[in-house]
Amino acid sequence: MAYVVTEGCIGCKYTDCVEVCPVDCFHEGPNFLAIDPEVCIDCTLCVDECPENAIYEASDVPQAQQHFIELNAKFVKLWPVITARQEPLPEASQWSGVKDKLVHLREG
Repeated sequence: MAYVVTEGCIGCKYTDCVEVCPVDCFHEGPNFLAIDPEVCIDCTLCVDECPENAIYEASDVPQAQQHFIELNAKFVKLWPVITARQEPLPEASQWSGVKDKLVHLREG
C-alpha cells in the first residue's frame, strides 16, 4: 500500500518529506503535496520527516480523512513532481494544527 498525504499538509506544505523520498513520488500543488500511489515504494522515510504528521500508510488513514486517498491519486495527475526541498508556505505556522482545512485546499 502506498502512503498518503492528508489534511495536515494543507496550508503548510513542508517539503522535508520530498528531500528523503528515493523515488520522487511527491507532486506539488499550490498549498498541498500529494503522493503518487503508483510510484511510492512504501519505504516510510517521509513519515518521520513530516512536521505536521500528515502522512499515513493508506490502510492507516484516519476514517475522517479517507477521501485523501482519492485526492492524492487525482492530484498527481494534475500537478508536477517535486524533487527538492523548498521553504514551507509563508503562512505555514498559522496553519499548523488547524483542523477541517479541506475547504482551503487549492487545486491549481
